[in-house]
Amino acid sequence: MESKRARDFTTGSMPRHLLAFAMPMFIGNLLQAAYNTVDSIWVGRYLGPQALAAVSVGFPVIFALIALITGLTLATTTLVSQYYGARLHDKVHATVANSLTLLSILGLGLAGLGYIIRWPLLRLLNAPPDIIETAAVYLGIYMLGLLPTFIYSVSSSILRGLGDSQTPMTFLAAATIMNIILDPIMIFGIGPFPKMGVAGAAWATVISQAFSALLAIMHLIRKMHVADSLRGLLRLDWDLTWLTMKIGLPAGAQQTVMSMGMMVVNSILNRFGSVAVAGAGAGSRIEQFAFMPAMSVGLAVSALVGQNLGAGREDRVEQAVKWGSILAMSITAVVAAVALLIPRVLLASFAKDAAVLAAGSAYLRWSALAFIPLAAMFVVAGVLRGAGDTLPTFFITLASLWLIRIPLVTVLSRTSLGAEGVWAGMAVGPYVGLLLTYLYYRTGKWKGKAVARRAVPSDIGLDGDPDIETGIPLGEDEQLVP
Repeated sequence: MESKRARDFTTGSMPRHLLAFAMPMFIGNLLQAAYNTVDSIWVGRYLGPQALAAVSVGFPVIFALIALITGLTLATTTLVSQYYGARLHDKVHATVANSLTLLSILGLGLAGLGYIIRWPLLRLLNAPPDIIETAAVYLGIYMLGLLPTFIYSVSSSILRGLGDSQTPMTFLAAATIMNIILDPIMIFGIGPFPKMGVAGAAWATVISQAFSALLAIMHLIRKMHVADSLRGLLRLDWDLTWLTMKIGLPAGAQQTVMSMGMMVVNSILNRFGSVAVAGAGAGSRIEQFAFMPAMSVGLAVSALVGQNLGAGREDRVEQAVKWGSILAMSITAVVAAVALLIPRVLLASFAKDAAVLAAGSAYLRWSALAFIPLAAMFVVAGVLRGAGDTLPTFFITLASLWLIRIPLVTVLSRTSLGAEGVWAGMAVGPYVGLLLTYLYYRTGKWKGKAVARRAVPSDIGLDGDPDIETGIPLGEDEQLVP
């Protein structure tokens, strides 16, 4: 399996690899966020703060339902990158087929589950009575788009493992343009479409997600020469499934624990009314853009670490951490400064109501205090994900969220700070998470978690990098495979 855009990260300049690989992912993440952001702009500015709150209140539910799939797609990237770095191409093909099958089955199941339990979950979140019905409509339609979202996600994770971050970006670009076009048409009822309001925003997103999934599958079939792999669809390889679960479940559980914690936090916030909810919803849209550079660099580090561990190049992992940290923290520091200094300017696209702007500004100022430690944590955690060592980050998230953040939120929200106490408590967690993640990274235990490894080639070029083409041929004694 090969692609013109695939990159070999086991040789060459680490900063250049990071920039070249992270930039398309950053653009792709911007486009992904644009789905919900475009909805929020149209809904918040033209349908009012209650409609914006209805869209925002269901986000923790959506995040919780896709958390498991997110972990499994991370596992797919880890496996594909390590097998690709070790030159075990049969394993790459098998992983492609198995991941597509597994993620499709789970996507269908979670979509159905999410639709069925949306009302109980919204009540559990203490969704304000004046928005709960609209929120249930938006959430129910959004659930219908989970399967194509999962298909796109696993296809993208396969390509990232091969070192190709540009192709998924092009798919998202096309889908985002479609979403931008469909939003006003379906919200306000232009042409043959009836006026659907918040439901129209949800349908526009679902249709666009399905389009990106279709493009991704067509690419894998036509361009990546995976016809042989696709014959394995609808038939699970249980060894690969177990390995995917072993790596992916802790990552998915980490996201689930985080989303469950966010549900608790949001249930506390919801007690302060729809203005506070709308302000936090608008602020969180800006916040997700602030995290994107660091998230993109962290994902790039995972792919680089996976390929280099597969190729037996542990010496290049420290370079990935060094340059990844410099890049992620530098960009995030600029974003944090902007969020602290001009939050109302950033929020103006999402809301016009003065009370909502004030609440969103307070949210952003507290949140910005945690941007830099969170950026560093994304990079270090990216190393552990690339190695397939995802269990420690699960326990770190468990500790920093449930032992630090939520108790602080509970206490501070009962003080004179009110809703700001919620946001102040949330800002502390990333500092604890970074410390614990870095301490584990320094132990070096993650190095022994690679599922595929190739002996370091004996032919070393003048630049100190191995010549992959003339290196030691693969042998059974040089491979550590499941």
